[in-house]
Amino acid sequence: MSRAVWDDVGERRYETGTDRGMLYPMKDDGTYDKGVVWNGLTTVTETPEGGETNDIYADNIKYLSLIGTESFGGTIEAYNYPEEFEKCDGTADITVGVKAGQQTRKAFGFAYRTRLGNDVAGNEFGYKLHLVYSAKANPSSRSYTTINESPEAITFSWEFKSTPTPFKKRTDLKPVSLITIDSTKVDSAKLKQLEDLLYGVDADPEHSIEAADPTFPTPDQVVALFNAEVVG
Repeated sequence: MSRAVWDDVGERRYETGTDRGMLYPMKDDGTYDKGVVWNGLTTVTETPEGGETNDIYADNIKYLSLIGTESFGGTIEAYNYPEEFEKCDGTADITVGVKAGQQTRKAFGFAYRTRLGNDVAGNEFGYKLHLVYSAKANPSSRSYTTINESPEAITFSWEFKSTPTPFKKRTDLKPVSLITIDSTKVDSAKLKQLEDLLYGVDADPEHSIEAADPTFPTPDQVVALFNAEVVG
């Protein structure tokens, strides 16, 4: 066993940025509708909650520690949002160009990418795909400011909470709200298959490839795609 080395070449890694946002509205049957591009995405904040330790005392000592259930939510910030998100934000169409607020909010799936970098490749070292399941947006405030000599575009912001989605074929795993895929660690061909699902495919008659709309894979589909086996 060799001596530890800190900050070796290629090991100074970091994570940055957010791009390739995709929205997948949930249908009434619990499946996801085809995905649409989310342009103008600026920030996604992941906020796990719960999971705190509750100490139990007996016989004048700490008897045991109980850990609460963990939940997942976060915040989405953007300069723009897809029209399909309006139903997720409690807006319904009355007629063309006329909308009603304070309506039932639809659940949605959400995907985005963050960049992985290091001291050699910079931001091109790799990336992570983040898949958020069964999220619901909370009502949020919007500030409309008069145009002045330093105009700024409005930044929309939504807090969301997620209801965990169960695995049907992996009894060793609890229901999940977030799955992340690291491009530097998974097989590139399988990663492309996942991205073809998430982003869709253009038709290519020369290679007998048919067009496909963007779709949101279930947790079990992600497991099957990467042939993930039980660990431990």
